[in-house]
Amino acid sequence: MKEQNFKNHTRMVPGFHGALFVLILLFAGGTLSHLIFSSEDNFYIATLLLVLFPIFILFMWFTRTFALKAQDRAIRAEERLRYFILTGEPLPTELRFSQIIALRFASDEEYLELLDRAIKEQLSAKEIKAQIKNWKGDYHRV
Repeated sequence: MKEQNFKNHTRMVPGFHGALFVLILLFAGGTLSHLIFSSEDNFYIATLLLVLFPIFILFMWFTRTFALKAQDRAIRAEERLRYFILTGEPLPTELRFSQIIALRFASDEEYLELLDRAIKEQLSAKEIKAQIKNWKGDYHRV
């Protein structure tokens, strides 16, 4: 895996974000055409297939959402521990969660200074990430 930085740290999984979504849309299109052009004896099966479309969409949505929630909890715990190790104090409550997520990419050398600036200047996550000089990649995220 190539080294992460501000420009390439987002992650898209082609099989999930692309192929799976396209296949679900093709399934929906095929189901709708089957429903519209089916005879009365196939209407029940076509209707059942149509019900599967929102089930697939919801399944895809919740699969991604649940994984991100678990990842967010892990990031919050890691950054609390990291701050405690560096300072001996709990993580400041003034930080927004989006700022905590952005700060995880900062090296230990610039972490505390950037954290203080994030609180004082109310920096957005994007602004924090753009100001990181020594990027610490996250290669194990979902």
